[in-house]
Amino acid sequence: MKKLALLIILLFSIVGVKKADAQVAVGVSVAVAPPELPDYAQPPCPTDGYLWSPGYWAYGSDGYYWIPGVWVSPPQEGFLWTPGYWGFVNGGYLWNGGYWGEHVGFYGGVCYGYGYGGSGFYGGRWQGSRFQYNTAAWHVGGGIHNTYVDRTVIHNNSNRSSFNGHGGVEAQPTEGEKSAMNEHHAQPTSAQQNHQQMATANKHQLATANGGHPATTARSTVGGDRFNSSGHSISTIHSTRSASPTPTANHPANVSHTSAPRPQPQQQRSAAPSRPAAQQQHQNSAPQRQAQPSRGAQGGGHMGGGSGGHAGGGGKR
Repeated sequence: MKKLALLIILLFSIVGVKKADAQVAVGVSVAVAPPELPDYAQPPCPTDGYLWSPGYWAYGSDGYYWIPGVWVSPPQEGFLWTPGYWGFVNGGYLWNGGYWGEHVGFYGGVCYGYGYGGSGFYGGRWQGSRFQYNTAAWHVGGGIHNTYVDRTVIHNNSNRSSFNGHGGVEAQPTEGEKSAMNEHHAQPTSAQQNHQQMATANKHQLATANGGHPATTARSTVGGDRFNSSGHSISTIHSTRSASPTPTANHPANVSHTSAPRPQPQQQRSAAPSRPAAQQQHQNSAPQRQAQPSRGAQGGGHMGGGSGGHAGGGGKR
């Protein structure tokens, strides 16, 4: 029975949302809380049109595994990613699967970083069929020029809690997030599901093996280059690296392939929970890790740069 319960949890964490129009919680709870979110640098966006899916802890038969943050292709133009999150309910931890939709919904108040600071989204915005990147929040390669800079939504946040509820982030969805949760959603793409399967098959990603500090914290693409917490590629060190996939059929039409430079290590998170990020950001430099907008700025829709949300969590915020 224990193995069956663990398999059910893993299945839900891979598939995420099963119903197209609802964010659902897993019916089986885990007794142990997920570890804190590790600090890590975001690798540069490798291809125009890809969006960032922040890293998180998934649960398997051997415990919690770190699923690296990764750049992925959205299933269709105009869609944004709402990350999944763990919630503490009735003495156990339940997984709420992530989903794609026109607006970013509630993700537990968890500060994942890089556009996902706990509420809303500010990593970028859709302008027609093209996605514009907010380089104050996301690290893009030199060949991507559809960018803008919006620092007004960014504040520092040192919260690394990886779950919602008592002992973690005690946040409730805003009215805008409730509305987004009731919109039409699409489940994680097959590439995202494969990404998690690969991570949970790697024992080095297991929290009990790495002490909550995984060696691979992010990847350029699903099966692509692996990066450590400082933002350095470690793929050349490991001969078992998989080849980077070509864009899938659900890739937006505006995508053009560009080469991306190696990211520089991110500045460490500030301990001040509300101090605005003051350092000037440039288009091709990595964004501040702990930057996050205040929860008062609500949103998470197409105008991601101007909508609410904190930055932080699983990435260098």
